[in-house]
Amino acid sequence: MRVRPLLFPDPPRQIPRHRVLGVALRTAHLMTFGALLGGHLFAVDPTRLMPFLIATIASGLGLMALELASTCAWLFMGKGLAVLLKLLVLLMVPVFWEHRVPLLLLTVAMASVGSHMPSRFRHRLVLPAMQRLCVPPRDGRPEAVQADSR
Repeated sequence: MRVRPLLFPDPPRQIPRHRVLGVALRTAHLMTFGALLGGHLFAVDPTRLMPFLIATIASGLGLMALELASTCAWLFMGKGLAVLLKLLVLLMVPVFWEHRVPLLLLTVAMASVGSHMPSRFRHRLVLPAMQRLCVPPRDGRPEAVQADSR
Protein backbone atom coordinates (compact mmCIF):
# COMPACT_ATOMS: atom_id res chain seq x y z
CA MET A 1 0.00 0.00 0.00
CA ARG A 2 1.27 3.45 -0.88
CA VAL A 3 1.62 5.97 1.95
CA ARG A 4 1.34 9.12 -0.17
CA PRO A 5 -2.36 8.72 -1.06
CA LEU A 6 -3.14 8.12 2.62
CA LEU A 7 -1.32 11.22 3.83
CA PHE A 8 -1.90 13.51 0.85
CA PRO A 9 -5.14 12.45 -0.88
CA ASP A 10 -6.17 14.33 -4.00
CA PRO A 11 -8.67 15.79 -3.51
CA PRO A 12 -8.43 16.09 0.28
CA ARG A 13 -10.83 13.88 2.24
CA GLN A 14 -14.22 15.35 3.11
CA ILE A 15 -14.70 15.04 6.87
CA PRO A 16 -18.38 14.75 7.91
CA ARG A 17 -19.45 17.79 9.93
CA HIS A 18 -15.99 19.33 9.50
CA ARG A 19 -17.33 22.88 9.75
CA VAL A 20 -19.39 22.24 12.91
CA LEU A 21 -16.54 20.36 14.58
CA GLY A 22 -14.07 23.08 13.64
CA VAL A 23 -16.26 25.87 15.01
CA ALA A 24 -16.92 23.96 18.25
CA LEU A 25 -13.22 23.14 18.78
CA ARG A 26 -12.10 26.66 17.84
CA THR A 27 -14.62 28.19 20.25
CA ALA A 28 -13.46 25.94 23.08
CA HIS A 29 -9.84 26.70 22.20
CA LEU A 30 -10.36 30.47 22.25
CA MET A 31 -12.29 30.35 25.53
CA THR A 32 -9.78 28.18 27.35
CA PHE A 33 -6.72 29.99 25.98
CA GLY A 34 -8.31 33.32 26.92
CA ALA A 35 -8.82 32.11 30.49
CA LEU A 36 -5.25 30.81 30.57
CA LEU A 37 -3.82 34.09 29.27
CA GLY A 38 -5.91 36.11 31.72
CA GLY A 39 -4.76 33.87 34.55
CA HIS A 40 -1.13 34.53 33.73
CA LEU A 41 -1.76 38.23 33.22
CA PHE A 42 -3.37 38.54 36.66
CA ALA A 43 -1.01 36.11 38.44
CA VAL A 44 -3.62 33.45 39.25
CA ASP A 45 -2.31 30.43 41.17
CA PRO A 46 -0.89 27.96 38.58
CA THR A 47 -2.87 25.02 40.01
CA ARG A 48 -6.10 26.88 39.21
CA LEU A 49 -4.93 27.33 35.60
CA MET A 50 -4.10 23.66 35.01
CA PRO A 51 -7.61 22.65 33.78
CA PHE A 52 -7.51 25.52 31.27
CA LEU A 53 -4.05 24.48 30.08
CA ILE A 54 -5.23 20.89 29.58
CA ALA A 55 -8.39 22.03 27.79
CA THR A 56 -6.40 24.40 25.56
CA ILE A 57 -3.96 21.64 24.59
CA ALA A 58 -6.81 19.15 23.98
CA SER A 59 -8.82 21.54 21.82
CA GLY A 60 -5.69 22.56 19.88
CA LEU A 61 -4.82 18.92 19.23
CA GLY A 62 -8.41 18.36 18.13
CA LEU A 63 -8.18 21.24 15.65
CA MET A 64 -4.91 19.90 14.25
CA ALA A 65 -6.28 16.35 14.00
CA LEU A 66 -9.33 17.62 12.13
CA GLU A 67 -7.15 19.35 9.54
CA LEU A 68 -4.69 16.44 9.25
CA ALA A 69 -7.56 13.96 8.78
CA SER A 70 -8.38 15.80 5.57
CA THR A 71 -4.78 15.98 4.32
CA CYS A 72 -1.31 16.18 5.81
CA ALA A 73 -0.52 18.80 3.17
CA TRP A 74 -2.08 21.20 5.72
CA LEU A 75 1.26 21.17 7.58
CA PHE A 76 2.98 22.73 4.57
CA MET A 77 0.32 25.33 3.76
CA GLY A 78 0.44 28.85 5.14
CA LYS A 79 -2.22 28.02 7.73
CA GLY A 80 -0.42 24.91 8.96
CA LEU A 81 2.94 26.66 9.15
CA ALA A 82 1.29 29.49 11.11
CA VAL A 83 0.13 26.93 13.68
CA LEU A 84 3.59 25.36 13.84
CA LEU A 85 5.14 28.81 14.43
CA LYS A 86 2.66 29.46 17.27
CA LEU A 87 3.60 26.12 18.82
CA LEU A 88 7.27 27.09 18.61
CA VAL A 89 6.54 30.33 20.50
CA LEU A 90 4.49 28.41 23.08
CA LEU A 91 7.37 25.99 23.61
CA MET A 92 9.48 28.97 24.68
CA VAL A 93 7.14 29.74 27.61
CA PRO A 94 8.67 27.20 30.05
CA VAL A 95 12.18 28.29 29.07
CA PHE A 96 11.46 32.03 29.39
CA TRP A 97 8.88 31.78 32.17
CA GLU A 98 9.33 35.37 33.35
CA HIS A 99 8.37 36.52 29.82
CA ARG A 100 5.35 34.21 29.49
CA VAL A 101 2.74 37.00 29.23
CA PRO A 102 4.43 38.71 26.24
CA LEU A 103 4.96 35.30 24.63
CA LEU A 104 1.30 34.39 25.10
CA LEU A 105 0.23 37.78 23.72
CA LEU A 106 2.53 37.22 20.74
CA THR A 107 0.77 33.89 20.20
CA VAL A 108 -2.61 35.65 20.15
CA ALA A 109 -1.30 38.18 17.63
CA MET A 110 0.11 35.39 15.43
CA ALA A 111 -3.20 33.52 15.62
CA SER A 112 -5.12 36.61 14.59
CA VAL A 113 -2.87 37.33 11.62
CA GLY A 114 -2.79 33.66 10.61
CA SER A 115 -6.57 33.35 10.75
CA HIS A 116 -7.21 36.49 8.75
CA MET A 117 -4.46 36.45 6.15
CA PRO A 118 -5.67 36.26 2.55
CA SER A 119 -6.72 32.86 1.26
CA ARG A 120 -3.92 32.86 -1.32
CA PHE A 121 -1.43 32.71 1.57
CA ARG A 122 -3.43 30.49 3.93
CA HIS A 123 -3.98 27.74 1.35
CA ARG A 124 -0.71 27.99 -0.53
CA LEU A 125 1.87 25.22 -0.21
CA VAL A 126 4.68 27.34 1.17
CA LEU A 127 7.54 24.91 0.62
CA PRO A 128 7.88 24.28 -3.14
CA ALA A 129 9.68 20.98 -2.49
CA MET A 130 6.54 19.71 -0.71
CA GLN A 131 4.46 20.45 -3.81
CA ARG A 132 5.86 17.31 -5.43
CA LEU A 133 4.97 15.22 -2.39
CA CYS A 134 1.52 16.69 -1.73
CA VAL A 135 0.20 16.93 -5.28
CA PRO A 136 0.07 13.75 -7.37
CA PRO A 137 2.09 13.84 -10.58
CA ARG A 138 0.22 14.44 -13.81
CA ASP A 139 0.70 11.86 -16.58
CA GLY A 140 2.87 9.83 -14.18
CA ARG A 141 5.71 12.32 -14.51
CA PRO A 142 6.80 14.13 -11.29
CA GLU A 143 8.30 16.97 -13.31
CA ALA A 144 4.82 17.86 -14.59
CA VAL A 145 3.91 19.18 -11.13
CA GLN A 146 4.78 22.85 -10.87
CA ALA A 147 5.03 24.98 -7.74
CA ASP A 148 2.28 27.56 -7.42
CA SER A 149 3.50 30.75 -9.10
CA ARG A 150 1.18 33.16 -7.25
